[in-house]
Amino acid sequence: MSERRKKPEGGIEVEVDPGGLGGLFRGIGGLFDLVSKMVEEGREEEVHSGEKSILGGKGRAVYGFSVRLGLGGKPVIESFGNVRATESGAVVAEVREPLVDVFDEGDVLRVIAEMPGVGQEDIKIEVKDDILTISAETGDRKYYKEVLLPAPVNAQLHERSYRNGILELGLRKHLKRPGTKSDDES
Repeated sequence: MSERRKKPEGGIEVEVDPGGLGGLFRGIGGLFDLVSKMVEEGREEEVHSGEKSILGGKGRAVYGFSVRLGLGGKPVIESFGNVRATESGAVVAEVREPLVDVFDEGDVLRVIAEMPGVGQEDIKIEVKDDILTISAETGDRKYYKEVLLPAPVNAQLHERSYRNGILELGLRKHLKRPGTKSDDES
């Protein structure tokens, strides 16, 4: 790391590519190779992650990405951690972005978020229409993620559990039938 500057949004600018993460997808061919290998081996998801000590051991860069095969074999790529790409290079933020999966189960959306190192009492959930906000803070662990849901949901949680760093939420969809009020209007 040849240069570090404090960023206005609370991150640290670093000159190196942490763990060679960007090198994996330098060319579009790398993505095609990864997806082809996943299909060959019958895997639906591939996750790569890592951590790197920064600022002489006073900070941590946590980074990773998930590649899932969506409908028709279309790859869905999601990053997580506290490393963000900017025009001037990689920036390490104080807040980590958890890896989040959303599953549509008919009347309910199931949301699973990986948030290790925090207690259930530290997790805050906010729901407004089709936007879910998940945040947590304890000691040196801070998480934050806004998730655009595939459908509007009720503000009240249907189910919630947190075990071994995995948060699982069940959110009931707004089911508006012709001539009736939605759950929030009654």
